[in-house]
Amino acid sequence: MATLSTSFFFLSSSLLLFFLLCSSKEGYALEARKITERHLLQHTHITFEISSLLPASVCSPSPKGNKRASLKLFHRYGPCSQVGQDKANAPTAAQILSHDQYRVDSIQSRPSTKNGLQDSKATLPANSGRPLGAGNYFVTVRLGTPPKELSLVFDTGSDFTWTQCQPCLGSCYQQKQAIFDPSQSSTYSNITCNSAQCSQLRSSTSTSPRCSSGNTCIYGIQYGDQSFSIGYFAKEKLTLTSTDVINDFLFGCGQDNEGLFRGTAGLLGLGREQLSIVSQTSQKYGKYFSYCLPSSSSSSGFLTLGNSGVSSNVKFTPLLTKPKSPSFYFIEIEAISVGGKALSIDKSVFSTAGSIIDSGTVITRLPPNAYSALRTAFTQQMKKYPRAQPISLFDTCYDFTNYTTVSLPVISFSFSGGVNVDIHSGILYFFSQSQACLAFAGNRDANTVAIFGNVQQQTLEVVYDVAGGKLGFGAGKCS
Repeated sequence: MATLSTSFFFLSSSLLLFFLLCSSKEGYALEARKITERHLLQHTHITFEISSLLPASVCSPSPKGNKRASLKLFHRYGPCSQVGQDKANAPTAAQILSHDQYRVDSIQSRPSTKNGLQDSKATLPANSGRPLGAGNYFVTVRLGTPPKELSLVFDTGSDFTWTQCQPCLGSCYQQKQAIFDPSQSSTYSNITCNSAQCSQLRSSTSTSPRCSSGNTCIYGIQYGDQSFSIGYFAKEKLTLTSTDVINDFLFGCGQDNEGLFRGTAGLLGLGREQLSIVSQTSQKYGKYFSYCLPSSSSSSGFLTLGNSGVSSNVKFTPLLTKPKSPSFYFIEIEAISVGGKALSIDKSVFSTAGSIIDSGTVITRLPPNAYSALRTAFTQQMKKYPRAQPISLFDTCYDFTNYTTVSLPVISFSFSGGVNVDIHSGILYFFSQSQACLAFAGNRDANTVAIFGNVQQQTLEVVYDVAGGKLGFGAGKCS
């Protein structure tokens, strides 16, 4: 349970009269500053019961999407998950963060790629630059006729959807549900090599398609952690809900799938390229989707395709496009505050390499100067709590062994368009009560893209109006 303490600025009547009478440049500058920083004068601290921040072992009640084509969304390794219940083989928090760094390295290598990828006739390229993380969320869809249930990792940083398929001519990893068998579906068909659809694979997988002896288009996709999938490019009926069916959905029918996919049946790509589910369903859903990530691994959220009305508290910031990375959702960070105080960060710090929002990156990555300012301000406001040893990618950790509650300074992000987002549940990353760390990390240098990760997106409804070129944040819809 969290409680908010609110700080307000009150001006005495004499000071207010002076301000109103002031016509100097300094007076107008003061008023301008008041307007631009008014979002910093709201909630400054939030108090949590520490027990509510520790990992739970029981699945909690969850919010439900109130729009069409709404799918329940789960953390892969939480108690609500039906695909990650093998506790003996589940990754540790440190391993999840290590895989998260693979993803970040992959994302950050893509904007600087100049000459594209070199294909190999025998194997996939060693560094295809497609990101995948271990700390992801999944949704369950149905594929084929009759429909078969499949749990797919959903990922805004990927464009291509694929699932494991029988007869697994290469290798298939263990998944929770039965592996999809295309021979048992009356609506399955392969894509031919000379089709326009086959030529679209290059932009969505970073790998040129190949052709089988039977004139079937072959896809291959490899991720930053060296996981990969190779198989037939095909089309099939995809069922989201009883009333939302997508005919002739283009996807990969994986015959050789290896890596860190663990339990899920494959991946659902929500990027901006032609083969993503967002683009393929543009006539039906208008390139519009939203999601609520669960506030903890012990609860669930939702993913919704389409727009049945946006709540009034959703505020939109422009989506930007970078020619070298057209599938990513770029946004513009303008400022950060800690505990209601704006950090002294020049806007050029964020504009040098740009920023993206990504559902698959766990921890938000910031430019070095921005992270340093954030860490300094945070530690100054957390002086009363004892420090703990750094761990994994975190250098600012605390020991709450002797505490039942903790008061944290609210961290706020300001995006272009006057959009201000308070981070509440994504301030600390808990390994245990004796080791909880500031849930942000710094990039290696100023020329690598910043990433607004999924821990900081928790409790927010995130709305992607791709056709309209804007991204929205709404508080209070996910709890």
